[in-house]
This record gives sequence, structure tokens and C-alpha cells, in this order.
Amino acid sequence: MTITNGPYTCNMAHTYTQLYTHIVFAVKGRTNLISKYWRSNLYQYITGIVKNKSEKLMVIGGVSDHVHILLSTKPDCKMSDLVRDIKANSSRWINENMLVKGKFEWQRGFGAFSVCPANLNIIIAYIQNQEEHHKQTTFREEYLEFLESYQIEYAPEYLFEDNGDTTQDPS
Repeated sequence: MTITNGPYTCNMAHTYTQLYTHIVFAVKGRTNLISKYWRSNLYQYITGIVKNKSEKLMVIGGVSDHVHILLSTKPDCKMSDLVRDIKANSSRWINENMLVKGKFEWQRGFGAFSVCPANLNIIIAYIQNQEEHHKQTTFREEYLEFLESYQIEYAPEYLFEDNGDTTQDPS
């Protein structure tokens, strides 16, 4: 789902920014709980959360176990607070609408990767093509590739919360 192609315009005098961030976060235990039947409604809900925070969601996509979001943000945006609000409110929405059996939760943490304006179209296409991409690549492989390409140090033992069961039916 593509929302907008323009950057956020900052209204602070003499301040001009183009801050693009690619955010990735997963369902707790990376279980396949995000059903294709209500996924677009989830994306619309997340878009509303971002808009209510006065930031711009450029594109959102994903598959049954994780979400990718490309944002254009103001310079005073605190990414951890924004992602916390996205995850808290969207999980509450999923649970209130009883879209999954049991309690829905997002995995702790997230990835946030800066994007060069020259690469926006590549990232947008990448996010829009998640279904096809994940026919050949797991979320774990994808996420590790991001961390390595952005040269982010990490402790493997703290990287994933894995309950070992990623086969739950998302319907």
C-alpha cells in the first residue's frame, strides 16, 4: 500500500530536512498471524497512527509474520516512541477486533534503517514486493542481511524471540 511520494516538509525557520526511515518489526515469535484477509485494514490503521503523529507514511507492506514501513519524518521525531505507538495501538486494534485466536503481540524491538532519497523507488518496490521476496527468503535471513549491510553490530542471542512455531494459520 503506497501512501505518498513526497517528503515531510518541516515548518521550522531555516530548517530543511529529508529524513527517510525503513522500519521493520515482526510478530512475537515470528508466528504467521497477519492474515491476508485483514492485512490491508491493518495497514490502513497503522497509516492513521502515523498520520495522527504528524509524520508521513510513504509505503507499508509485509507478509504474515512481519511489517515494513517507509516513513518521511520531521527532525524532532523520536523513532522509538513512534514505533512503540504504532505497535501498541495496532496490536490493541487486532485484539479488540479478535482477528487472531489468543492474544496478538509484536516482538520486542524493531529495525530502523536510513534511506537515501536516491534509493526511495528501490525501497518502495522492495516493500511492495514482500510476498514474492519471501517465497525465497525467510524473515530471519532478510533481517540479518539488513543488519549486515548497514553494518549494525548485534548479539545473535538477543536478536530474535523465537518460540519455534511459525506454522500457525493466519486465517
